[in-house]
Amino acid sequence: MSRFSEVDQELNGRGFTRMVFDLGRIEGLLDLMGSPQRAYPAIHITGTNGKTSTARMIDSLLRAHGLRTGRYTSPHLQSIRERISIEDEPISEERFVEIYDEVQPLAEYLDARSDAPLTYFDMTTAMAFAAFADAPVDVAVVEVGLGGADDSTNVLHAQTTVITPIGLDHTEWLGDTIEDIALAKAGIVHKGSTLICAAQPDEAMGPILERCAEVGATIAREGREFGVVQRDLAVGGQVLTLQGLSGTYEGIFLPLHGEHQAQNAAIALAAVESFLGAGAERALNAESVRDGFGGATSPGRLERVRNSPPILVDAAHNAAGMRATVRALNEEFAFNGLVAVVAALADKDVEGMLELLEPITESIVCTRNSSPRAMSAAQLGAIAEELYGPERVHVVPDLPDAIDTAVALAESDNAVPGTIGILVTGSVVTVADARGLLKR
Repeated sequence: MSRFSEVDQELNGRGFTRMVFDLGRIEGLLDLMGSPQRAYPAIHITGTNGKTSTARMIDSLLRAHGLRTGRYTSPHLQSIRERISIEDEPISEERFVEIYDEVQPLAEYLDARSDAPLTYFDMTTAMAFAAFADAPVDVAVVEVGLGGADDSTNVLHAQTTVITPIGLDHTEWLGDTIEDIALAKAGIVHKGSTLICAAQPDEAMGPILERCAEVGATIAREGREFGVVQRDLAVGGQVLTLQGLSGTYEGIFLPLHGEHQAQNAAIALAAVESFLGAGAERALNAESVRDGFGGATSPGRLERVRNSPPILVDAAHNAAGMRATVRALNEEFAFNGLVAVVAALADKDVEGMLELLEPITESIVCTRNSSPRAMSAAQLGAIAEELYGPERVHVVPDLPDAIDTAVALAESDNAVPGTIGILVTGSVVTVADARGLLKR
């Protein structure tokens, strides 16, 4: 076993999904490390959906303007190294091990003096901050892990913050209402910062505005100070006109699908404008903006991984995310029919996601992903049968066999080759598993 594999196992031993909301723990670790998070400015991103896509667009825009970037996102698809990227490249296995070996003795010292060890996410957060300081980077683009106020990343106190659209998710930790969730996420807004805020449900805006008033933060809202002016479909993506904080930017090709990605682009643009000090008196360079968006990627978000038959993977894992995916499929993909392969976590709104998929789906293959929190294929199939009817539902417990079943359905005798699409969805874990099987 390589040292990298050993480190990966040691981190998993801290509990991949274990949550402890106590900033004092990571603050103590970072203090022992010399506070690497203070070595660079940051853009800090929270929200329910669109965080990773928005982070990747912000990263691409900053690099197009000549800045050296570090990006921290979660969860990862194939390798833990994806969480910590410098200049859009995951750090190497060797570098990952070096940073871990620097952080781990300090973590053990604190673990011995605490009731419970630091979490997996505490460790990867501290490692990311150290990697960015050592690189060094000009700016860190950091995605919240869960919530905001008590998330390990909220030691940053970033001057540029972002809240993407808020919906009901992670209610067991963040609260049962939109207001509770918005309050938790608004906790990343600190004294004197600027918040770039997506259009939100009315019940989310109250806590967000109250937080901004409490800490003296400036807020720029989608639909008021910035937004999408025009959106046209194009081969391989879409062409946008965006209203930013400093002006209008036209002819922007975004190689990502869906109205929700256009919204993420508007948010990313405003965040970069705010960070770089653009405003009424100074706009960003339009060609740099086009270059930045043209180079944006978002793996696992309506990503085509096979062409014959066409197979898309999408990480929608809640009703709001699935609604955006279904809208994009209706608008931008000319399939004569769709076979859905679905595996989801048991604590998600599975029925809500399946209800949204049903009108565009001919058949559904219910399966299970590799997460210990996954809903069983049989339970998922029982829910699907209530919505689809038994004749449209196939229950296949193993994901590789489920994909084979979907391919057989798409290539049935009465199907014109290439006209029936396959969508693998329901969870980030499902997409990660499928990409490992399908993507060369």
